[in-house]
Amino acid sequence: KAYHPKAAALCSLTVTAATPSRKAFLACPDHSPAAGRSLTPARGAPASSPALISAVQDLYEFICSGPLVERIGYTRERIAESIDRWLWCGSQVSRLFRIDELRLTDAEKSRIYHFYIPVFLWCEDQVADHRSKYNDGDEIPPLVIGVSAPQGSGKTTLVFALDYLFRVSGRNSATLSIDDFYLTAAEQGKLRETHAGNALLEFRGNAGSHDLQFSIDTLESLIKLTKEGTKMKLPRYDKSAFGGRGDRADPSTWPEVEGPTEVVLFEGWMLGFKPLPNEVVTAVDPQLEVINKNLEAYYDAWDRFIESWIVIKIKEPNCVFQWRLQVVIGLI
Repeated sequence: KAYHPKAAALCSLTVTAATPSRKAFLACPDHSPAAGRSLTPARGAPASSPALISAVQDLYEFICSGPLVERIGYTRERIAESIDRWLWCGSQVSRLFRIDELRLTDAEKSRIYHFYIPVFLWCEDQVADHRSKYNDGDEIPPLVIGVSAPQGSGKTTLVFALDYLFRVSGRNSATLSIDDFYLTAAEQGKLRETHAGNALLEFRGNAGSHDLQFSIDTLESLIKLTKEGTKMKLPRYDKSAFGGRGDRADPSTWPEVEGPTEVVLFEGWMLGFKPLPNEVVTAVDPQLEVINKNLEAYYDAWDRFIESWIVIKIKEPNCVFQWRLQVVIGLI
């Protein structure tokens, strides 16, 4: 592997995607519940509805079996105490994706209760911890959470769900992608001419094809969005422009975010990547030398703003090809 994503030791969450299926984001091992423990009934559940209570008990056991429960610091007791929160989040996510929450398939149930909700609850804890470090009356900058994951592994959809859950929970959030900071079409053309013959810089994507000063200016402005009434527009990129070569979208189409912002979700396939010894990358492909050199400037442009990390790992690199192929076939 040419590069390795960075993960903060004390505030990072690692998720593993195991199969090339776009619906099954996680491998869900069998976590048998500890013997002798019983469910605390959901608060507010009607005592006259045994069928409902039974359904909640089944869902509780399913939640407890999730592969991320221990990683986010939840015990069976804490899940029981917060079961209302899980149910509410499940209802919101189902509504977002227009899924019948009463007739979830196994894949949909895993996707929601083993992936989206645990990650969201972990993010909520990160935001709460971040804000607890400030005094009453302080202008609190938003927590920037980085989501680093290979192409096709579902990071954009995850961020879409997290952003929605934050907003319906009353927290003002903003989303950014490394795609939003690609060079303009004209600048990309100059880069291609400067590195003629290097296939890795012919198109957007690799280190060197981003406007790093633009990303610094955007992130610095965003973390200063701490007062009521302050606003800014978030850049967006149009991948369909110029026959698919892409260009920065017209600023008139950029979404606007209003302060105070509490959390920024920043996603990208190469977030956290850092350069390796030159001889290592050139042994893989000599064209990587300039890409590796370009990476040196990316920490100051992106990673230094990120306080908490979500890193999605995959067990088999070929999954990326399969996922991308599914996207292309779906567009034909």
